[in-house]
Amino acid sequence: MKTIEQLRIQPRMAITQEAPDGLAAFAELASTKGHHQAKIIASWGGGWDHVSVSFRNRTPTWEEMAEIKRMFFRADETVVQFHPEEDEYINQHPYCLHLWKKQGHRHELPPWWMIGLKKGMTLADIPASAYADNPVLSPGA
Repeated sequence: MKTIEQLRIQPRMAITQEAPDGLAAFAELASTKGHHQAKIIASWGGGWDHVSVSFRNRTPTWEEMAEIKRMFFRADETVVQFHPEEDEYINQHPYCLHLWKKQGHRHELPPWWMIGLKKGMTLADIPASAYADNPVLSPGA
């Protein structure tokens, strides 16, 4: 997560409250310019970096969450949105999403070819080893 000093200078974010392990803020996102601002609560205590994002009347979009990720985290950090076991669901706000990163850990990602082709790549760029594990990817399929 970025440092508190880096967060304080975000041009479209107004921090309304600071604590030793977090902050509360409002942010004007590209999609919300001139409209409702996103409400943000960020924390970095307990071994986790966490950012919650909500609007009064709707859930944040993928693009808005990506923008918040860029505001709060460095480009070389992976953060996640969890979908826990249903017995573990907790919902304090119907329009709130969360970004999480365990401090000191790099989150494992699936191989890029399981997600899709990177810009400029073709099926020929998928490693041969991928075909053995996934016959759907096989060139003859």
